[in-house]
Amino acid sequence: MDIVCLDLEGVLVPEIWIAFAKESGIPELTRTTRDEPDYDKLMKWRIGILKEHGLGLKEIQETIAKIDPIPGAKEFLDELRSITQVIIISDTFTQFATPLMKKLGWPTIFCNSLEVAEDGEITGFKMRVENSKYTTVKALQSIGYNTIASGDSHNDLGMIKASKAGFLFKSTEQIKADNPDLKAFETYDELLAAIKEVLN
Repeated sequence: MDIVCLDLEGVLVPEIWIAFAKESGIPELTRTTRDEPDYDKLMKWRIGILKEHGLGLKEIQETIAKIDPIPGAKEFLDELRSITQVIIISDTFTQFATPLMKKLGWPTIFCNSLEVAEDGEITGFKMRVENSKYTTVKALQSIGYNTIASGDSHNDLGMIKASKAGFLFKSTEQIKADNPDLKAFETYDELLAAIKEVLN
C-alpha cells in the first residue's frame, strides 16, 4: 500500500505568513521554514510580532480568505487522489487550513492547532506531535504503508528522506544545493509523473 504525503504551503497553496506580511505591512513576517529550520523558535517569534502589533486570528483569517491554491494545485491533487491515497502533512494550524482545504476539495490534512484567547489574540500553539512530518511518515510505515513524500522546506526533509521516494518541489536554491541527492521539480506535471513512476 502506497500513500503520498504532501506539504501544504509553498506546494499547494501560497505561504500564508508571506501573504499576511504583505497584507499587514509587517515585512518581518515573511520569514518561513525555508529560512528558519527551528519551527518552535519561528512560531514564538511570530506570536511576539503579532502581539506587538495588536493583531490576532481574525486578521490572519481575513487574509487567508483571499488566498487561492497555486494554479494547477487542485487539478494535481484531484488526479493524484484518483490513483492513490494522499495526506497533507503540514505545520500550519487547523484555524488557518480549513478555508484552504475547502478550495482544494477537502483533502485529508494532519496539522496543528493554535491557542487563541477569547479576544482573538493568539497566545500559543499546540503541535500535534514533535517533529510531526517525520513522525507521521514513520507511523504510517509502521501500519504497512510505503510513503512517497514531497515538500519545499527544511521541515519537510525528514519525511522526504524517510520515505520510499521523496522529492523537493518548488524549493529554494539553497535547500536544493544542500540536498543534491533529492530530485527537485518545479511543475505539477513533473511531480505527478515522478510519483506515478514510483507507484507503478
